Amino acid sequence: MKITIITGSAHKNGTSACLTEQFVKGASEAGHEIYRYDAATKQVHPCIGCDRCHAQEHPTDTVNTACVFKDDMQGLNPHLLEAEVIVLVSPIYYYGINAQLKTVIDRFYANDAALHGQKKAILMLTMADDTSESADGALASFRGMTNFLGWEMAGTVVGVNCPTLDMLKETGYPRQAYELGKNLA
Repeated sequence: MKITIITGSAHKNGTSACLTEQFVKGASEAGHEIYRYDAATKQVHPCIGCDRCHAQEHPTDTVNTACVFKDDMQGLNPHLLEAEVIVLVSPIYYYGINAQLKTVIDRFYANDAALHGQKKAILMLTMADDTSESADGALASFRGMTNFLGWEMAGTVVGVNCPTLDMLKETGYPRQAYELGKNLA
């Protein structure tokens, strides 16, 4: 399977990076093809809803060349479109998916028609809060997006009470991420 992982955290050795690495380890062992896109290290302009992407002259152009912004999304788009599985990974800073990942998700708009159907989606989150309430907004957004796009929800990992990497490693969340990647079918 072709898997595209989009991460949001700027912390290369943080909690969400750990979940990502464990997922990649499991998915690699299972023989899946993986492309990782770290949104926090990319230059991605926020969507401004100008609709140029939907008013393109060539309707067969499905790789976002009609977007007014020529930025690092151009490197993600081919992988996003060909992926069979999309994995979104974010820390929860303040009740939702972090800004870096959300900016990339908003730019899905340019490829909306091509993204509908026949994909699986996974969401992995980490947070300092000791209850999952802080993740409710991210989970609702994920459910709404997957429903709208006709994607199958293939799993979630919601890491609560893990503000540091050491604390995360004392939980079962890294193993959950590994197993999710390993058992993806």
